[in-house]
Amino acid sequence: MAKILISDPVSQKCIEMLENAGHELVFKTDKKTPEQLAEIIKGFDTVVVRSATKVRKVAIDAADNLKLIVRGGVGLDNIDCDYAKSKGIKVSNTPTASSQSVAELALAHMLALYRFLPNSNITMRNGEWNKKKYKGNEVAGKTLGIIGFGNIGKSLATKAIALGMKVVAYDPFVNKTDLNVELVNLEKLFETSEIISLHIPHTDETHYIIDQNAIAKMKDGVMIINCARGGVVDENAFLAGLNSGKIAYAGIDSYEEEPTQNMELVNHPNVSATPHIGAATKEAQARVGVEVADIIIDFFK
Repeated sequence: MAKILISDPVSQKCIEMLENAGHELVFKTDKKTPEQLAEIIKGFDTVVVRSATKVRKVAIDAADNLKLIVRGGVGLDNIDCDYAKSKGIKVSNTPTASSQSVAELALAHMLALYRFLPNSNITMRNGEWNKKKYKGNEVAGKTLGIIGFGNIGKSLATKAIALGMKVVAYDPFVNKTDLNVELVNLEKLFETSEIISLHIPHTDETHYIIDQNAIAKMKDGVMIINCARGGVVDENAFLAGLNSGKIAYAGIDSYEEEPTQNMELVNHPNVSATPHIGAATKEAQARVGVEVADIIIDFFK
């Protein structure tokens, strides 16, 4: 039996599976700093986090019995993974559970922006009837460039192809695919895509992969979707591109600072903004919970 710290909320199914397997669960799901986590982590075999809890060196050093850290979700940037592993602590995540949900949100931003859904919704509520103003675009026939061709990128590609889009993708770790997708280098993706969607982790290598220089290489009137991580896009360059018209539209779910304070960006008339809800569907949360429980149960068998 393991003593498990549930540091961020998990599904009821996850709780039931772990309790039925005989594990002891302690819930401390209030917002906490890494230093506050360090004060409560002693004695636990496992800690379960989502995106809110940051498991940093100070907490890892304070843990006296920790064997496993489980991140319910994809990104691991809120965990000092290498340091944990150096201490003999296994770090796991649930990379496939939310793929469909994130891909659908990226697609939703594309459709919303091309058909002026955010703007027309607001103006309709203000009593305006701007029928002639909102002449949009179809996604069919457009080239979608996907940066990061893992589970989410592939899910998005499948959906985009079904809608009649041409899909190109860049991923330095992928050199073949069974999908009708052309794998290209980053330069060609920038030069040929009408819409660019990011699905990569935030690392030293991907930091500001979309910056002023990258934007300059893109087609005029490009749409950029970021449902990945804050920090992969330079928000100052993003805003400058929107103001100049080089970027026609932007769909944003992830920000450099969360909650974001960049009100100029989220209030831009050509931006569709959501508060990092890519994985926030009932279906994804259920799958995340089951995967978290499965990981812990298998680990302690």
